[in-house]
Amino acid sequence: MLTSDTDLAARWSRLRGEKPALRIRDAAASLGVSEAELVALGVGRTATPLVNDWRALLQEMPEVGRVMCLTRNEDCVHERHGRFEDVCVTGPHGLVLGADIDLRLFLGQWRFGFAVREPQKRGERLSLQFFDASGDAVHKIYATEQTDRPAFEALIARHAAAVPASIATTPRPADPVDRPDSEIDVAGLRAAWAAMRDTHEFFGMLGTFKVGRVQALRLVGPEFARELPARALRGALEAATQDHTPVMIFVGSRGCIQIHTGPVKRLLDTPGWLNVLDPDFNLHLREPAVARVFSVRKPTEDGVVTSIEAFDACDRTILLMFGERKPGKPELPAWQQLVARLEKQAAS
Repeated sequence: MLTSDTDLAARWSRLRGEKPALRIRDAAASLGVSEAELVALGVGRTATPLVNDWRALLQEMPEVGRVMCLTRNEDCVHERHGRFEDVCVTGPHGLVLGADIDLRLFLGQWRFGFAVREPQKRGERLSLQFFDASGDAVHKIYATEQTDRPAFEALIARHAAAVPASIATTPRPADPVDRPDSEIDVAGLRAAWAAMRDTHEFFGMLGTFKVGRVQALRLVGPEFARELPARALRGALEAATQDHTPVMIFVGSRGCIQIHTGPVKRLLDTPGWLNVLDPDFNLHLREPAVARVFSVRKPTEDGVVTSIEAFDACDRTILLMFGERKPGKPELPAWQQLVARLEKQAAS
């Protein structure tokens, strides 16, 4: 081990002694390194590097049975239990379209992977953890009591790297800067928005007009987007819980978007966090980080698709929330009514 690694290991050991409950992501930030660098310190003991063949690994995931998938950004953690089903990887893009595990994968962002064994009072917690070039976690897959543990161990053995992976991270890319509003063709943006026939056209439209997402929501007008108070995100979750309205909740990292489809049943507040604690779905939202919330309407061939979209103070996406919906079917009237109530409350 290099001297610098020895020093980092010692500093991390001291930090864990001082703050044993500190999450590894927060520990990395405190130590001024990436999470991947801390994980890599355990190579040969608690971490096994994985071969960079994400396509083959993902296509074998259905063999291991039920797992817990975790995707997060700085302010929101999305945890979903279920099986990998209907896995499709084409080049740098992947899809997992199971009833429970629903992922959009951007594998060009996946740089490092490890099987990680975290010692616990009862055995160990086994996971696969994937990181981008900056060493930030993009996706994690945890074994649970319902996982086929021998199959999971066999998968790890098949994909273990022959030699320890070299962790050479690059600086995190800077957030893009919006052009001045005066340079945006707002009339053209509104016309293109009105002409959408599929929600997947949205990102292409932003690129065509060289406009940021929040910038577009600000400029397009109330027919398509309305800014709501930041507390409206809590209001949407509370209303969905009270009304038993099934929803879709999207949370993304740079390498993965993870989706929950179904009800939200149990909300719980803890200091600084709003949590969903359901048997197969957990969400942990750093509520003070929610700076802007919009209700958004996108035309499609199946009718208008409505969302509640939350962003931080730097206009980074925290969470997107929709009514439960399948392609080819119109949006739930109950969800449309829920959003209309939030808008009415904001206007009063």
